[in-house]
Amino acid sequence: MTTTPWVPGGPGTLSDGRDRSAFPSDFLWGTATASYQVEGSPTTDGKGPSIWDTFTHEPGRVAGGENGDVACDHYVRMPEDVALMAGLGVNAYRFSVSWPRVRPIGSGAVEPRGLDFYDRLVDQLLAAGIAPTLTLYHWDLPQALEDAGGWLNRDTAYRFGEYAGIVAERLGDRVHTWITVNEAVVVSTFGYALGTHAPGRMLLFDSFPATHHVLLGHGLAAAAVRAAVPGARVAITHNLSPVHAVSDSDADRRAAAAMDAIQNGLYMDPVLLGRYPDPEVVGAPMDRSCVLDGDLDVIRAPLDALGINYYNPTLVKAPGEGNPFPFEITAMEGYETTDMGWPVVPDGLRELLVGVRARYGDALPPVMVTENGAAFPDVLIEAPEGDVAHVDDPRRVEYLRSHIAAVAAARDAGVDVTGYFVWSLLDNFEWAEGYAKRFGLIYVDYPTQRRIPKLSYSWYRAFLGGPA
Repeated sequence: MTTTPWVPGGPGTLSDGRDRSAFPSDFLWGTATASYQVEGSPTTDGKGPSIWDTFTHEPGRVAGGENGDVACDHYVRMPEDVALMAGLGVNAYRFSVSWPRVRPIGSGAVEPRGLDFYDRLVDQLLAAGIAPTLTLYHWDLPQALEDAGGWLNRDTAYRFGEYAGIVAERLGDRVHTWITVNEAVVVSTFGYALGTHAPGRMLLFDSFPATHHVLLGHGLAAAAVRAAVPGARVAITHNLSPVHAVSDSDADRRAAAAMDAIQNGLYMDPVLLGRYPDPEVVGAPMDRSCVLDGDLDVIRAPLDALGINYYNPTLVKAPGEGNPFPFEITAMEGYETTDMGWPVVPDGLRELLVGVRARYGDALPPVMVTENGAAFPDVLIEAPEGDVAHVDDPRRVEYLRSHIAAVAAARDAGVDVTGYFVWSLLDNFEWAEGYAKRFGLIYVDYPTQRRIPKLSYSWYRAFLGGPA
């Protein structure tokens, strides 16, 4: 493989000059994917339709009218992708199981061929010395359950618990870490409040039952995994963001507190403290009648780890007239932005990790950064005959160097961070953005499905101490 060597600071060094030795030997170093974003094969081996299969085939939902029918063809090319992980030198891989592959209509009969795929994946990861880090739900709800109300329906939480038990019975003897739910805030906010993700509902704050039922499903799934696998290492992953007010005015500070409660506290507090944030702080109408006696005890199931996904801080100001939200998000000036329009603020990751530790104290379990990465406009450079195509992405290299350094700084400050997973292993289907946004360490040439490791892959491999 021919790539441009990384020179500044030397190969495999962080932006602060440190290298992997700044972390303990048992630290988890990985990459991550999600089932709908990479697998393709939407009907193969008895898989049922998910809400994303439906949503992406509705006109106007996804940029360019694209869908995940093929994605990265990972369902077929999984052995090749595991070999690329092994060559990278990671010791962990975070993937998600597709619920409708295992239970095509979300309840009832189990599809053994779907379970067989994940069984093979887990075995191949272990053979490569890679710890399987399994996410049970990364947004691909079986369509049949959505037809019955989806996450607005309390019954979906119970079906999720059943599904978790089925997967745990099959894979529990070999999975390193079980993550119940990925980013409940995105499930509820984008899927049910704003309608920009599947299933495309626009309920604003009437979406709160979806929030509660996803968290209830987390608690039920955690119990089901532990029942099937005594001693299982169980986690949940939240997408968190440090929130700042644009000024010190009372109105802007109230807006920042509301945003923090809605983005962070609404998901962290029930899981770690057994309560939802104060309605006065939230500052928005939320009918909490769906919260029944005993629910918060289920949601507050003991955790062995907490996954945190970080991409950027959030700057807010008081809302203008007619804004239905108690805050207004405003641009952060003076920062580089990614292809997603997100500001690149490495120290925000340190700030977030230190802040979470200060807020939750002993209630906070060990933390893993389960997603961190950036989309940049990568260009495939076809090489002359006899050489190898390559992709130079120095901006992503610098992003990783600075963000991993921020993790080291958080550890220096006393935060028990035990893992870091780059989003993503592969360029993939980026939800409503289609295929235009590339986050991968590996470039996917979608027409041919060729995998071309990028410069960032080479840098991460050097950092991890892999072969030159």
